[in-house]
Amino acid sequence: MSWYVLALAGLFEIAWAIGLEYSDGLSKPLPTAGTVVALVVSMLLLAKAVEDLPVGTAYAVWTGIGAVGTASLGVVLFDEPADLSRVFFIGVVVFGIAGLRLTSGGH
Repeated sequence: MSWYVLALAGLFEIAWAIGLEYSDGLSKPLPTAGTVVALVVSMLLLAKAVEDLPVGTAYAVWTGIGAVGTASLGVVLFDEPADLSRVFFIGVVVFGIAGLRLTSGGH
C-alpha cells in the first residue's frame, strides 16, 4: 500500500510543479492556492509512505516521478523541447525509479 501512496504523492508533486508555471511566480491567487494545496498533499502522502518505506528510496522515487511527469508535461503544455537526448534521459530516470522499486525488497 505504501508504494501506491508514494505514487500518488508523486502525482501531486507533478501537480504543484506544473502549478508553479500557471501561478506566474505565485502572483495569481487561484493557481497559487492550487499549487500550495498540491504541495501540502504531496508532502503529507510522502510522509505517510516513509512510515513503511526507506526514506532514501521513497524520496528518490517521489522526486523521480515528479521529474518525469513535470518534464513530460512541460513538452505537452509549454512547448518545451522533446529532442531525442531529452527523451532518453527522462527514460533513464524512469529506469532508475523502476530499479529502486525492484530492489527495495518487501518494503
